[in-house]
Amino acid sequence: MHKSHPWIAGFLLALSLGFALPAAAAEEGGLAPSNANLADTGSLQNGAKLFMNYCSGCHSLQLMRYSRIAEDLDLSEDQVMNNLNFTGVNFGERIPPSMNSVDGKTWFGAAPPDLSLMARAKGVDYVFNYLKSFYLDASRPVGWNNTVFPNASMPNPLWELQGVQTAKFKAAEGSEPAQFEGFEVHRAGTLKPEEFDKVARDIANFLQYAAEPAAMQRKSIGIWVLLFLATFTLLAYFLKQEYWKDVH
Repeated sequence: MHKSHPWIAGFLLALSLGFALPAAAAEEGGLAPSNANLADTGSLQNGAKLFMNYCSGCHSLQLMRYSRIAEDLDLSEDQVMNNLNFTGVNFGERIPPSMNSVDGKTWFGAAPPDLSLMARAKGVDYVFNYLKSFYLDASRPVGWNNTVFPNASMPNPLWELQGVQTAKFKAAEGSEPAQFEGFEVHRAGTLKPEEFDKVARDIANFLQYAAEPAAMQRKSIGIWVLLFLATFTLLAYFLKQEYWKDVH
């Protein structure tokens, strides 16, 4: 009978867990998968454009530089400075918000946070679902709420694209809180739902990249590291067999 080796089982188990855990975490958290892909340069470029046009008016990326975006996303300095830089800072500088903290506190009750590490802290699926989950709420100061982050002080920056939606909740019973049941379209946006999904995905993908730019290089060399380890393990196994073949 063929005898399996523990190191093979462990290696396969580690690989299976590595692929299964992110999906399981998203499912357990009730979040739809974003299917964001750091290898999709077109998605990252579009996400950068959308972020700068719709998000950077309030939010900064203080850990990211315009020059790094150009290098990683295959963009020229002119493309970045003419299409992504609306703050007037130099090419090599970090990305500040267009809004100062005083205005942020006045308008929203708190200064909008820096988003450099948001996707790393919350997950790319969280960002994707958050962008899709704004709804009208007259009880909130800015008139908007969000099912992923209830009572957020942020209005929907993408409402023209997505449209305006209202939320349906099941009435509270006893000590049970009201439960979210779904959205209803109040006013259609300029994009179809599947087109807006791509917008939310591209922005989430860009913020995933911004949270760890080195991940692109890390993943590109990861396959070579695994191949090296597999080859080394095989050689070590045969060496062990040779050393111990006369030991009974």
